Amino acid sequence: MFNKEEILKNLRLELRKGSLVLAVLSQLKDKHYGYSLVETLKSKGLDIDQNTLYPLLRRLNNQELLVSTWEVTEPRPRKYYELSENGKIILKELSIDFIKNNNLIIKMLKED
Repeated sequence: MFNKEEILKNLRLELRKGSLVLAVLSQLKDKHYGYSLVETLKSKGLDIDQNTLYPLLRRLNNQELLVSTWEVTEPRPRKYYELSENGKIILKELSIDFIKNNNLIIKMLKED
């Protein structure tokens, strides 16, 4: 049985997943710890759950796209993340791809 709401929900999740990496990388030009990154993204209109963000940060760190450091400036230590040199290269390339794909899709959608 066709369930429009369920289908839309799943497709929107897929679309969002594809954009999260680019959104996170774009905000790590400056150093952030997890919660500050969540708040920065939220202030720009992108809500991301910490249970989604932290595994993503670990994966990007393992791929050497991020540099992580522990800092103890508050009562408890915080792990900060920022783009590595490799991350800057990848961000630039992904940004070009995203803009190109976005423009193509907009063009196709306008053909209707």
